Parts: sequence; C-alpha cells; structure tokens
Amino acid sequence: MNARNRPGLTREPSMTDIGVGGCSFHQLRFVDDDMRGNLSVGEFARDIPFSPKRYFLIFDVPNREVRGEHAHKLCQQFLVCVRGSCRVLLDDGQHRREVTLDRVDLGIYMPAMVWGTQHAYSTDAMLLVFASEYYDANDYIRNYDEFRALSASP
Repeated sequence: MNARNRPGLTREPSMTDIGVGGCSFHQLRFVDDDMRGNLSVGEFARDIPFSPKRYFLIFDVPNREVRGEHAHKLCQQFLVCVRGSCRVLLDDGQHRREVTLDRVDLGIYMPAMVWGTQHAYSTDAMLLVFASEYYDANDYIRNYDEFRALSASP
C-alpha cells in the first residue's frame, strides 16, 4: 500500500460534558479511507462508560413521531445515530439541552435519571442504543411529574 492509499485517523476519541445530569458527547475514533470505505470505532471498555448488557435499534420512525419520553432509575444508555439524523432532548430535572446526532462517530452518554426524548428523525435515520441493564419495565419512569419529584429528592 503506498502512502496515498493508507487510511488516516482523522478524529481522535474525546469526551465533552453536555451540562445536563452527567450527559456527555463522545467523539469516537474515525478512520478516513476513501479507497476502501471509512470506519468508525468505539471500544466498550475505553469509549463507553459502562459495560452494555443489551442494545436496540430504532429506525423507520415517521418524522413527526417522538421516541423515548422517559427516564431510567438505574439503566445508563449510549446513543449513536448510525445513519441519518435525529434530535435528542436531555433533561435532568434542573437543566435541559437539545442536541443533534448526525454522525456515526458521535455518541451521547445518558446516565440514569436523565429524561430522554428523541425526535425529528430523518427518513433514513437509524439510532443504535447500548444499555447498561437488561430490560426491566420497573426501571422506567414514564411520567414526567414523577421524574421531576424523584430527581429533586436528595
């Protein structure tokens, strides 16, 4: 492989605090290789702040529909939009911030007790979510007033 065809690491991993309940942006490794195809890499022990026990994909969401609208008592999540884009509203009961996921090498870490809402999905959007816990219906807080009361508790 000559120097012109060698892939290059164009973005190094990094983490940036979002300012809401311990949420953070995670810049994942990105290898720019126009000849063979680009590559985005995330390593669980290094780039995601927990060991995932499950994952799920959200896709084919009509643009006007809203997903999420809940918080978890224990479960942490890591979101990556692997195709297209979507907007993510993060709320810790005190602060709110809306961000866009639109790159395969950008993830959002959501700790437990953060109300998350996803919306404005592009027609081709596919959102990959890693979860720190197995599914447990009792871990969900689906009522915003209940979430606010729990998040205000010492």
